[in-house]
Amino acid sequence: MPSEERGAMVEQALVLDQEKFATYPQQPHGGKLVDRVATGEERQQGLKRAQTLPKIMVDLEAAITLELIATGVLSPHEGFMNQQEYLSCLETGRMTNGLPWPVPLSFAPIGTRNVETIDSLSVGDEVVLVDEDHKPIALLQLDDIFSYDRDHRAQHIFGTTDRKHPGVDAIYRRMGDTALAGKITLLNRPDWGPFEGMRMEPKETWQLFYEEKKYTSVAGFVTGANPMHRGHEYMQKNLLEEVDALLLLPLVEMAKREYTRHEFRMLAYRSVLDEYYPPERSIMFPLRVTYVFAGPREAVLHALILKNLGCTHKIVGRDYAGVGDYYELYESQSIFDEFTPEELGIDIRFFNEVFYCVRCAQPTTLKTCAHDDSTRIYISGSGIRELLRHGFIPPEEIARPESGRIGIQGVQPKGLNEEGESVKSAGKLIQTMFPYYLTHIGIGGRKREKPLDPQDLTKDDIEIIMLDIQNNAGLIYKQTAQEYARAADINRARQPAWVDKAHEDVRTEQERVIRTLEEKVANASENASDEFMYQSRAEAQKELDVARKILAETGEPITEEDTADRVWNIAPYENYY
Repeated sequence: MPSEERGAMVEQALVLDQEKFATYPQQPHGGKLVDRVATGEERQQGLKRAQTLPKIMVDLEAAITLELIATGVLSPHEGFMNQQEYLSCLETGRMTNGLPWPVPLSFAPIGTRNVETIDSLSVGDEVVLVDEDHKPIALLQLDDIFSYDRDHRAQHIFGTTDRKHPGVDAIYRRMGDTALAGKITLLNRPDWGPFEGMRMEPKETWQLFYEEKKYTSVAGFVTGANPMHRGHEYMQKNLLEEVDALLLLPLVEMAKREYTRHEFRMLAYRSVLDEYYPPERSIMFPLRVTYVFAGPREAVLHALILKNLGCTHKIVGRDYAGVGDYYELYESQSIFDEFTPEELGIDIRFFNEVFYCVRCAQPTTLKTCAHDDSTRIYISGSGIRELLRHGFIPPEEIARPESGRIGIQGVQPKGLNEEGESVKSAGKLIQTMFPYYLTHIGIGGRKREKPLDPQDLTKDDIEIIMLDIQNNAGLIYKQTAQEYARAADINRARQPAWVDKAHEDVRTEQERVIRTLEEKVANASENASDEFMYQSRAEAQKELDVARKILAETGEPITEEDTADRVWNIAPYENYY
């Protein structure tokens, strides 16, 4: 279905007025859901006017941003910011009226022809924004034209001016010298390609949540470059115990070259949702927003986007929207201290780093796990992508096999290079996800005499780790539980008879050793005539002492007769109620 036809249908089907919104448990940011999508006669007149207006060409990313503004995803904004609003958001994280908004919404086109057009414009002019095929996307009514400082923008949004940061690089690569401000009117929607049939706009989500499903609360979860893993699942299901539904919102625009391709990521999410989540309480659709890797500020931006989609809660984990080492692990949580809950209007839920503890036998965090790194497998999205490049789907402890099977097909880049290396070094991957290997021989195993140096590790060590986890991770809790049951069970029916027999045989054999050594001690001389061939009494006694100690340390078989005295009652069962 052409995007303009789809938009017209949405407009006809969903009419959500202020009175209707007032009955919902959530409200759009700023109090009103923006709608700048032209339909019917307004659209026809706009298209006609566009034929004679000055043209500025925009790329797909800008066209998508125009759609987000027009459909209300970025409410309360009706267009691009003027200079005063731009500087306020950039420097304070708030609009001039005090409303939180962390990332300035600005438009500074590049290209020789665009620059020539901009030079001819004045405040009050109307301009048409067209795509690469010269198809009109939107009209822009200019209310400000201003220049800006790229370094100033980069430092405030990203905390750095380093061009290695993908967000900083985008400022210099995609933004021109002059910003245009004003309200926009959307004439044509960009096509979403393989996601066209899956996308939803705010009108539809509010209708779905609060009219059709009758939810009273919805938690939103935004995810970027990774297939779903057990850390995601831990956070989502914890909140699903409290709210009516989960909205999973994968971003399908990516400014990072190393990632998992969007189609495969969506399929991986779907496979996990279908198998492990309640279908009536789990909703997923893509959001075509570029991940700008703004760390803390992006966490706030996504909270407001989710609010405009109707969500009442947002989940924030560690290293949210981070890249490299530019942000502290929990900086995207502490930024919310700058805003009151009333200002944000969405309930933010924070989670610590999630890892899998093989002794706890579940995903957990530092807040709830009593064990150390020797039993932990840490969950890292970038680390999981590295495992996929090494040819392994992640261990089931940290990612569902359904997710891994699809994710390994979509990871980019794929495989290892000619030197057997990936994006990260083997040592860095192991240090991040499997730190136990540096200090212990196997998961939950004994300590190494000397810790390993991560710089010395290779892909061979990754193979050893994967085999170790496959064979042993699931045994640690299971065998621990079996030992407790062996010692405690009164009914011995589930205890393996061969184990009790082995215990009995060991004790019988050791008692035979002791009898032999007792006879040896009794007949030994005080001094041996040949210290290599014959032992003195003292040496024989030492052997006997050790043999007796071994017997004492050997567990006795436990039979039902042995447990008979563990059961007694002070009265008949009919006296218990």
